Amino acid sequence: MIIWIASYPKSGNTWVRSFVIAYYFCENGIFDVNKLNLIQDYPNKQFFKETVKKNEIHKHWDSSQKNICNEKKVKFLKTHNSLITAFGNDFTKPEYSLGVIHVIRDPRNIITSLKNHYDFETYERALKFMQDENKILEDYPHLKNYAKTNIINSWRINYQSWMSNKNFRRLTIRYEDMIKDPHQTFKKLVVFINTLMRFKDKIDPKKFSNAIETTNFKSLQDIENQGKFSENVYSLKDNKKIKFFYQGPENDWKKNLDENMIKKMNEYYKKDLKFFRYEN
Repeated sequence: MIIWIASYPKSGNTWVRSFVIAYYFCENGIFDVNKLNLIQDYPNKQFFKETVKKNEIHKHWDSSQKNICNEKKVKFLKTHNSLITAFGNDFTKPEYSLGVIHVIRDPRNIITSLKNHYDFETYERALKFMQDENKILEDYPHLKNYAKTNIINSWRINYQSWMSNKNFRRLTIRYEDMIKDPHQTFKKLVVFINTLMRFKDKIDPKKFSNAIETTNFKSLQDIENQGKFSENVYSLKDNKKIKFFYQGPENDWKKNLDENMIKKMNEYYKKDLKFFRYEN
């Protein structure tokens, strides 16, 4: 059975994944970046027995997840895919999914991280990316790794797809709460996972404290600066490595965005911002 760590890109998925690895897979809760790949990206080619052709990823969701479940082990998987049905194929089903850890972030801060991550020249281009209701992420085109195709849709469609579904047990956490009150936020996460796994253990305070400390943004940034983080992307302009852990808690839309972009996003996302209790 699968426990999904689901989010729109640049919303804090890697941070949550790192904490889960530290607490559940590392001795004393001290994060070992070499174990990060124990929670793999889905979809990706290692999950498929056959070659995935362009625009046909939806044909492989069911069989690959059935194979995962046949292993009779609980498996954490990271995804940016929306919880959708494509051409009659559901992204996942209740019989395959134990639960969902859903990570959300203020779209006005996502936009700066997206601009950096995808090397966009302008915020306008990043906003267009976020508002594209049919957005699909593929691995770099020249690699032709269509097994890594994520149908992410727009930011709004993506989060609504996971939050509107009633078939899965779900915990939604805000990136901002991981910064503001990590102990309370990650405590909810551990309780949720333990409930899904039917663990009766109480939270181990030492492991818990170490997991928070060794996976905070500064710690992850230090790991990247030491060259130990392997999930960076490279600029298509000059093939230089793009910084993955970019601004983190310092990413402040009030400082990064000009008045016009702030007004534009506040108007477009007015209902969403109110729903998630993000200030204007």
